[in-house]
Amino acid sequence: MKGVLFDLDGILTDTAKFHFAAWRKLAKEKLAVDLPAEFEQELKGVSRVDSLVRIMNYAGIKEQYSAEQIEKLANEKNRYYVEAISALTEDDILPGITTFLQELKEQHVLSAIASASKNAPLILEKLGLNSYFAAIADPRQIAHGKPAPDIFLAAAEALNLAPAECIGIEDAVAGVTAIKAAGVIAIGVGDPNELGQADLVIPSTVELDYGLLKNLFDQKQKN
Repeated sequence: MKGVLFDLDGILTDTAKFHFAAWRKLAKEKLAVDLPAEFEQELKGVSRVDSLVRIMNYAGIKEQYSAEQIEKLANEKNRYYVEAISALTEDDILPGITTFLQELKEQHVLSAIASASKNAPLILEKLGLNSYFAAIADPRQIAHGKPAPDIFLAAAEALNLAPAECIGIEDAVAGVTAIKAAGVIAIGVGDPNELGQADLVIPSTVELDYGLLKNLFDQKQKN
C-alpha cells in the first residue's frame, strides 16, 4: 500500500449540508423548484453539472435549458456554496482524520484528493490540511464523473502510483462504484447496506487508521 485516495465531502469534513443548502436555494430562486430533503442522497458524490441535470430531470425541465445555461446556473450554485464554506475551520474536520493523515505521513504513504468538488484546494486551506496531500486530482480535467473511475485513476496517476497500490475512501455509493471500477481497494464510511460494494465498510471516520488499511490491503493481496 503506497497511496490513499480520499473523497472530500463526508470524509475529511461534512460539507454536504452546505452543498444541498446551495442546491435548494438555486432550485427555489432560479428554477421555481422545491427540493425535498430526501433528494440530497441523489446528489452525493456527483459533479456540479450532473447534480443540476438530476435536479432538472426531477422537475421535468431539463429540455428547457441549453448546455450554456446549465453551466451558468451550476456556477451560480457554486457562488452560494463558496459563501457558505468561507466559515470552515479546523474545528470542522471530521473525527480522527487529522490523526489518520499524520499516521499515513509517518508511514510514508502518499495521500491524494479524488473529489468531484472544484473547491477542494479552498476547503483544504480552510481546514489546514494542505500539507498532508501530495496531489489533488482536478475534476475539470476529468472526462466522466463518479461513478466512472476517472477521478480515482487521475489521483493515483498524480501520485505516480498504479491503482493496485492504492486504497480509496468514500462515503457515497457513486464514489465506491468509481473506486472499484478504477481497480482500487475500497473503504466505505457509512451504512453497510448502502455501501456493500466496498471491500470494507466502517461506521465512522474515527475508525480509520494505518493498521486497518494495511491489514485490508495485505488480505486483498493474498486473495
